[in-house]
Amino acid sequence: MAFYCPDGEMEQALVAAISSLEQEGRPGLSEQLSVTWIRYGQSLRGGSAGEGQGTHWRGNQARYPASVVKLLYLLAAEAWLQRELIDDTPELRRALADMIRDSSNDATGLVVDLLTGTCSGPELPAAALQQWSQQRQLINRWYGELGWPEWPGNNSCQKTWGDGPYGRERQSYGHELENRNRLSSNLTARVLQAVMARELLSPSACSRMQELLSRSLEPAARAADPENQVDGFLGGGLPEGAQLWSKAGWMSQARHDAAYIELEGKAPALIVVLSDGPERAQDEALLPELCRRLIGL
Repeated sequence: MAFYCPDGEMEQALVAAISSLEQEGRPGLSEQLSVTWIRYGQSLRGGSAGEGQGTHWRGNQARYPASVVKLLYLLAAEAWLQRELIDDTPELRRALADMIRDSSNDATGLVVDLLTGTCSGPELPAAALQQWSQQRQLINRWYGELGWPEWPGNNSCQKTWGDGPYGRERQSYGHELENRNRLSSNLTARVLQAVMARELLSPSACSRMQELLSRSLEPAARAADPENQVDGFLGGGLPEGAQLWSKAGWMSQARHDAAYIELEGKAPALIVVLSDGPERAQDEALLPELCRRLIGL
């Protein structure tokens, strides 16, 4: 079952926005972009607000998610904690905070190790690598067990890197990088909706995740943190009075963002944008402008 009700007017508005942005000097944008956009009758926070109205553009196409995958690792970590599969320690909490607030790859590596019982290291012989790889699939298996129709075709079993994987981590990617992380905008939107609407885990767990995802739109705070995950992303299109919860991803070949937005006078909205290619990676105006057009600013 879809996690939102399709809306024809929103579909037309999304198609028009993408078309106009493409015509404004972004050739090929419609092929490089995946978008999922949902509006709600009331705030998701504090519990489900009922089924939202929404649409998507290439929302089922899985793309390399960069740091957006950390959103999935956050939800999985809280699920493991709720089931008492891992210990709730200050070091884990520090890693989760750094993974989401600062998008730390080092922190993400620790979280993935704790969730899967694996660790990085030298290359492994075939039998040992197979066993290690089975352990690395624990996060994927959990998401698969949720029964979400958006899940097939997605993959969240790799750490995130600055320079890239080495040793057994590189072996895990496969010769053609076929086991690289990949997410669709629809799946990412479903995960963020679950966090904001408290659909899967306890209220306290969801409150903790929401606190980590909250972004300041104050100019001074943004200026003090050049990697604030607002400027150049969806939050960059919002006025200072808006409220934003988000997780961005950016690297040389991609610029992504997953955001839940509340703004007085506008319907609460969830927007996920995945954009591929070096041109899009350097395009700091695309996501803010798309946000403004979808929100109606």
